[in-house]
Parts: sequence; structure tokens; C-alpha cells
Amino acid sequence: MKIYTKTGDKGQTSLYDSTRVDKDSLRVESYGTVDELNSSIGFARNFVEDIDIVEILYNIQRELFDVAGELATKDREKFPEKIHEDHVGSLEKIIDTYLEKIDKIDKFIIPGSNKASAALHVARTICRRAERRILTLSRHEAVSDILIKYVNRLSDVIYALARYLESELKYVEFKKTSQ
Repeated sequence: MKIYTKTGDKGQTSLYDSTRVDKDSLRVESYGTVDELNSSIGFARNFVEDIDIVEILYNIQRELFDVAGELATKDREKFPEKIHEDHVGSLEKIIDTYLEKIDKIDKFIIPGSNKASAALHVARTICRRAERRILTLSRHEAVSDILIKYVNRLSDVIYALARYLESELKYVEFKKTSQ
């Protein structure tokens, strides 16, 4: 099988349900950013030594294929592997577990005190961008509310894991100006 098909040479691509759309459409931008997130998490996973977190990240990567697939299908009924409320519940359990393990802080931290946390913070920002793209798409086309909720929780999971893996927190200090 060849990797190139030549069917996209004029700026269009096929969705999962065979619908043709422009490569710069909101839908393609949405699932393309999810693909970028998936790759970023895979990159971050290579720096993580905690086997439980490696497994969490691997499972998230698998679920992101379902997120992208659902976004790459105009007719949601044609894509079988949809994100469900239990996926959101699983993410919430991960958030609760890892936030319990770290100190509560009320300051901004400077992200990335080591390679694992830095890579996860990059993934977190890509996740937030994916969420923004998906929200924009949802203003023009139907997108599952649960999928939107999942991506929102996912950025919180990535943040909690990145914070847990920070080796030495550095805080943002704001200089006070005299008035």
C-alpha cells in the first residue's frame, strides 16, 4: 500500500464517512489538533519513569483515536467508538488521585522542572488548543457534548500528572509596584 493517494493534491481530504472536505476546515483542524496532542503525549511518555503514569498515558492515547475518529465523521452514527460518560469519569478519578498526592498551591508555577513534566505541560497546552478548535467546530456543526467534556477533563489530567512529576517547583513571583 502506498502512503500517497494523490486524492488530496487539490486541498481536500476524505473523512471517516467518505465525505470530502477542505483540509483547512474546522473539522480537519479539530481532529488534526487531537492527532498532534496524541503524538505529544507519546513523546512525553518516553520521559516518564512511573509505570502507572505510562499506562495512563498509553490508555489516553488509545482513547484519543476515538476522539479523532468521532470528529472525523460528520454522521456520528457511522463511527462506532464514541466517547462516553464513563471515559469522563475515569479521567476524573485520575485527577482526584494525583491531586491528592501533591501539595496545594495558590501561585502560578513555572512549568517543566524536568523532561517528563515539561513534555506533559506542552501536551496540556496542545490539549487546550484542541478544545478551542472543537468548541469552534461545535458552533457550526454537531459535536457531542460528552466529547467536549472529555477533552476539557483531559487537559486537567495532563496538568495533574505534570504537576505530580515536577521535581522542584519554581513559582512566578510578581513584583509589586509602589503607587
